Amino acid sequence: MPILTAVILAAFAAYVGAWYTDAIEGNFALLLFLATVVTGLYWLAERFVFLPRRRRAAQALEEAAAQRRAELDRMGIAQVDGDVSEARGRILMQPWWLDWTAGLFPVIAIVFLLRSFLFEPFKIPSGSMIPTLLVGDLILVNKFTYGIRLPVLNTKVTEGRPLARGDVVVFRYPPQPSMDYIKRVVGIPGDEVAYLNKRLTINGQPVPASAVPEFFDQDAMRYFKQFDEKLGNVQHRILNNDDVPAFVQGASEFPFRENCRYSVEGVTCKVPEGQYFMMGDNRDNSLDSRYWGFVPDRNIVGRAFFIWMNFGDFKRIGPFH
Repeated sequence: MPILTAVILAAFAAYVGAWYTDAIEGNFALLLFLATVVTGLYWLAERFVFLPRRRRAAQALEEAAAQRRAELDRMGIAQVDGDVSEARGRILMQPWWLDWTAGLFPVIAIVFLLRSFLFEPFKIPSGSMIPTLLVGDLILVNKFTYGIRLPVLNTKVTEGRPLARGDVVVFRYPPQPSMDYIKRVVGIPGDEVAYLNKRLTINGQPVPASAVPEFFDQDAMRYFKQFDEKLGNVQHRILNNDDVPAFVQGASEFPFRENCRYSVEGVTCKVPEGQYFMMGDNRDNSLDSRYWGFVPDRNIVGRAFFIWMNFGDFKRIGPFH
């Protein structure tokens, strides 16, 4: 077992190392699932096989020591060095290969359950959601709002509430599902979404937006136009950059692309059944559904709702919309 355990731990370490060096495309959900299964098997083996075996050995040692003392007593030898507590402790002690497997199972199992079915942490890597979310924000994503999904498979097993316009959602990036993206839901199934001349219209109705003081981007060291926008029941802010043209440059081929019409003014799309149209709040600096298409329901990970840490600005901690 020690050799087998060493091989298993080495395989996990090699996978993580190859992922870290970009030699392979890692899958954390799969890695965590496998770690839970493997450590769980060791935990069961420890509970029902290895620990009882060590306890029997410790009991045999105590019985042998007691028998030896009794025999020496019959021989008239009263002072006997018969303390076996240290040896008993060594027998009962978990070996290293169980410490690193069965010993870690409760922690790994709790993390797996929390991450898979309740909340998952993410870090914001880009500025596509400025001013709502800044680079470096550490956020929590609710995994059950839209229905609980099986880990790894992402198959929905319970029905939650439907996605609504204005929700900030984490999803698997359709062109590369191993990557997670975060955007705002702009169009739900059946909607006709138009983003023309930097004005958002849904089903022919302009989305209310009013100008507010400009936003200063500390990374870019410049000001951008900022607007209060009400999308569905959600009031939030967006940015626009006058230096960026309205037309969508470099849109790729994607499923249901025939539902979209591109022009120098922007794009108009009819959202298919079971799909969603996503956009970033930093409208002129966001690679979103305008470029790579719709997000299918099976790609949804959960609803982002809380900033739990930003090491550069503790005041950002709290809920957002």
